Amino acid sequence: MSLPSLVLAALCAASLGSTSPRVDADSSALWATVGAQSDSAAVAATIRAFHEALSAGDSLKALGLLTPDAVIVEAGGLETFADYRSHHLASDIAFARTVTQTRRGISVRVRGDMAWATSTSEATGESRGRPVNSVGAELAVLTRTPQGWRISAFHWSSRSRRS
Repeated sequence: MSLPSLVLAALCAASLGSTSPRVDADSSALWATVGAQSDSAAVAATIRAFHEALSAGDSLKALGLLTPDAVIVEAGGLETFADYRSHHLASDIAFARTVTQTRRGISVRVRGDMAWATSTSEATGESRGRPVNSVGAELAVLTRTPQGWRISAFHWSSRSRRS
């Protein structure tokens, strides 16, 4: 067991009233919870990194966070990774760089090597000469890869904010 694992096991055992830093069957649920929390944080960080890459105009970083078979669902259409790279990515970067977006809390669910996350956002400003004042929702599906969590699908929807 690695040093960080031993420290965590000791802390878990202490909180359960034991002095032994061992892991037994009774604490497996606790370990699963700790792992899920770590995975949830990594999933949220991947999504945040994607949006930060768009805002920074870093198309290579944004594309690197998508799986090669990623699907983007938006405006009633489906785009493959190649479609997104060659058509929609540039407009997403332009939008992210000119409009102020406020993302609300992200909710993450992890099931083995798959995860999904939902969040909402508000966007204000101007894009392509037009005022923007909208709310949106995002669903991201991620896959655990040897390089870490990667985005396999995005579904974005938005509407003008009601007065």
